[in-house]
Amino acid sequence: MSNKIILGLQFGDEGKGLFTDYLCSQFPDSLDVRFSGGHQVSHTVVTDEVNHMFTNFGSGTLRGIPSYWSKYCTVEPIGLINELEILESKSIIPLLYIDEQCPITTPFDIDHNKRTERVNCHGSCGVGFNSTINRKEKYYSLTFLDLFYPNILRTRLRAIEHFYNNTLDLTTFFECCETIVNYSFIRKVYGLPKYNNHIFEGSQGLLLDQNFGFFPNVTRANTGMKNAVELVGSEDFDIYLITRAYQTRHGNGFMTNEGIPNNILSNLLESNKENEYQGKFRKSLLDLSLLEYAINKDEFIRKSERKNLVITCLDHIINEYRFTYKNKIIYCSNEDEFIVKISDILRIKDIYISKSNNSKNIIKFRR
Repeated sequence: MSNKIILGLQFGDEGKGLFTDYLCSQFPDSLDVRFSGGHQVSHTVVTDEVNHMFTNFGSGTLRGIPSYWSKYCTVEPIGLINELEILESKSIIPLLYIDEQCPITTPFDIDHNKRTERVNCHGSCGVGFNSTINRKEKYYSLTFLDLFYPNILRTRLRAIEHFYNNTLDLTTFFECCETIVNYSFIRKVYGLPKYNNHIFEGSQGLLLDQNFGFFPNVTRANTGMKNAVELVGSEDFDIYLITRAYQTRHGNGFMTNEGIPNNILSNLLESNKENEYQGKFRKSLLDLSLLEYAINKDEFIRKSERKNLVITCLDHIINEYRFTYKNKIIYCSNEDEFIVKISDILRIKDIYISKSNNSKNIIKFRR
């Protein structure tokens, strides 16, 4: 059995869905494991036949790869059923394992998240992930297992209603919960299902980790290797660290190089250009110091000798082969020099590159 893990090195939007799709195409007897975050993730997969932005299913779904939602991930029933209907309209029938310990996001959590984000402006996408985790930590729990016991579900929802001191129409929520319980391709499990290959699909980038990032503009999740190591009981992973060829961020929070003019091209297929709560999509020159920092903050990554680097969106910087390191601009004459210098600074020899939204065009870089 092999374990492979895909981690974003920045503030998200690095191309984790793209590379998950690639690995699933190379290892078809795999399980796509979500080990952090939850339904707030948006991972776009582009193929010759169909495009889809995955939120409630793993990015290997178009390859026929089943997904596993671990106990560290939230489940939002209405969004899950809406996405399921979209997939079915594309003739895709996904197999989804959901751990019975997964926290459930309710309409109360989403409403609270939206109202508080309008005041705090922390960079939340407003779908209730942080609110769900905060509520759970205050012992007002609702898990995936509870959906299978209607009386328990209603009792816990009444407690959550009291917790938020709010009243909402839950008709659609209950309908979606019932559909999930009765849908044969959504299966309740306890613990990690055993497959020949486990491909661990990261959520937000390492610089948004609740312990590594820059509070308060972080996510309430461990976006590094911690959860994955706990699920497997081993540090035996092939690690794939993903970065765009430039720096990006949604919403407020720390980001470097925004004062340096750049010629970074826009991606016409960008899935998250602007969000009601996060604002405009931000771009700047790549900062190797931040990538180096992210690698060193995660003890499992730092000491691993099985690190790979994946550089995406190289087609967006055809007039911008430069980056910063230790507050200095590093100029490169061409794409190969750009890649080699990054490889040398980060001391990672194995590099994959992408110049396309389609994973079939991912190649391993040869010096």
